Amino acid sequence: MDWAAARPRLAGPAFAPVAPFVERLDPARWPTLEALNALAAGIATGRGRPLRFVPPRAPGERSLPPYELRIARDGEVETRPENWHDLFNALAWLAWPRTKAALNAQHATLLEAGGEAEARRRGPARDALTLFDEGGVAVATCDPAVPGLVRAHEWKALFWHRREALAARVRFLAFGHSLLEKALDPFAGIVAKTVFLEVDGGFASLAPAAQVARADALLAAHFADPGRFPTPRAMAPLPAMGIPGWHPGTARESWYDDAEHFRPRPARRRECP
Repeated sequence: MDWAAARPRLAGPAFAPVAPFVERLDPARWPTLEALNALAAGIATGRGRPLRFVPPRAPGERSLPPYELRIARDGEVETRPENWHDLFNALAWLAWPRTKAALNAQHATLLEAGGEAEARRRGPARDALTLFDEGGVAVATCDPAVPGLVRAHEWKALFWHRREALAARVRFLAFGHSLLEKALDPFAGIVAKTVFLEVDGGFASLAPAAQVARADALLAAHFADPGRFPTPRAMAPLPAMGIPGWHPGTARESWYDDAEHFRPRPARRRECP
């Protein structure tokens, strides 16, 4: 999908966190590195390096550090031209600078501690960081019932029967750049990883940009604590195309009756005697 054709889709609710930056880009041409870097002025990595989007390294440049270490040490984010995945990663840095810096800092710490073995094969903590970075959704809520409904896979109860309460008390904020790439052409089977953010009752009345800024601070604090992401299982899965408005099907109650995509919670295995 080209940039001009995608622009109307980028106005959908799934893209709300990155929308202010999309609006500042030239609608007639694919965003250049220069344009993205202009928007990134003032953003820094967790180690204080100014952030810059740069072309990908040449195939033979093995002497450079791994992708995440290069960001931490030099502030350089490799970004392929006319590539949706990398563009959404850049937009995520613009929308979520604190959290992206926190994720990168944790990756760098784990890579430096684990050496070549960790660089070759991600351990469970870096798996968790990567899964949220690629496919995460921040669930900002003042409703204490929401995390329990997600963990119990009570999808119809959450998304359909409690729809008015969701609109008033919950915000689902897309973080992952792979998630946003998939949302350009949405399908029922998109599954996100969740982090729940406890917010006050006034959060939903904030302007969208203020909601994202507040959520960014809370998410960054969450990922500053390694005890919160020991493995991917620490984050509950969420069928993202059940979030009201993220797919045309969410306007119909029958959408949530598809048990292949809105799966019940698996039964616990019985322990052997």
